[in-house]
Amino acid sequence: MGGGAARPLARSLSFAAGLVLVAVALLPPLAPFAHEDFRGHMVQHLLLGMYAPLALVLAAPVTLLLRALPPDHGRRLAAVLRSRPARLLAHPVTALLLTTGGLVLLYFTPLYDTTMSHPGWHWLTHAHFLLSGWLFAYVIAGPDPAPARPGVPARLVVLGVAIAAHAIIAQLMYGGFWVEVHAPIAEVRGGAEIMYYGGDLAELLLAAALVTTWRPVRTPRSPHGSRVRPVRRPKEGIRAPRALRKSR
Repeated sequence: MGGGAARPLARSLSFAAGLVLVAVALLPPLAPFAHEDFRGHMVQHLLLGMYAPLALVLAAPVTLLLRALPPDHGRRLAAVLRSRPARLLAHPVTALLLTTGGLVLLYFTPLYDTTMSHPGWHWLTHAHFLLSGWLFAYVIAGPDPAPARPGVPARLVVLGVAIAAHAIIAQLMYGGFWVEVHAPIAEVRGGAEIMYYGGDLAELLLAAALVTTWRPVRTPRSPHGSRVRPVRRPKEGIRAPRALRKSR
């Protein structure tokens, strides 16, 4: 099988894996267990907020959507993705605030107990986990183009901050400091351990996906041994598929 066929297959498998992880998180037996035991909730949180989003992002759904849409719709979508609100939303710092800030609000305020007693809030929490996790994985290591995405070193710094924040939250939870989760101590500590170690693994996978996108610019040498000035590459942005560009 040639490289051209293997790449779409890998992305299709990645998208299917993401959907399977979402289903595992939201369907029995995990869903009822997550509602009764904080450890189950934390497993559900990791699947929805970290593992499933990474698998979905690696499938490059934005590129697929741009190629599948009619030319006019594709150009409108590309314009939306290049707009200032979209650039602000797709900035790594914004994604970091949405993911880590959501954890602080959920576990260090009465919000967690509220979501457990109100089904509507419970499903909104699931949606927040999935969407904020997808956004963070997209801006950090997604193969889809992102107009506001900085260079790899800056994204590594943001990822490092996220790793540190998750570790601090898990440690505070394990020690019982300022936690507003009304559950047995053994469950809270077990959930904190799942968050700590399971989150580390997910962030390691995200870092590996980020490193694979790093393409440092190499300075070529002339036949006489002197360095040739590299040609500047255009900044990354949302580009319409080739079929759309030909139709203009």
